[in-house]
Amino acid sequence: QVQLVESGGGLVQTGGSLRLSCAASARTFSSYTMGWFRQAPGKEREFVAAINWSGGVKSYADSVKVRFTISRDNAKSTLALQMNSLKPEDPAVYYCAAGPSRGPYLGRREIEYDYWGQGTQVTVSS
Repeated sequence: QVQLVESGGGLVQTGGSLRLSCAASARTFSSYTMGWFRQAPGKEREFVAAINWSGGVKSYADSVKVRFTISRDNAKSTLALQMNSLKPEDPAVYYCAAGPSRGPYLGRREIEYDYWGQGTQVTVSS
């Protein structure tokens, strides 16, 4: 069982930055692929970014590529999402998720992740 707790959400102006964090309870954190998803009101939850167990392989949705950076610290069992140049289309509840490691393969579907946090709200003002 893995418990995930997100933090760092808040209100930021368009063009601003936020850093989300996800703290994991698992002693075997390094064995999981980790991902970030988001869900805006009235929309389905969508993939944002993922990172493999070592941090050496990363994947991003086209909509956030270049602007967002996913990273992990296995020694501290934490996952981060640095979000820069935030746009009006970025507001959502952001969720971190953990799934079984499949080597360099990084899943983009919700079904590929077994554990989810409660989410943290990101709001962007114009």
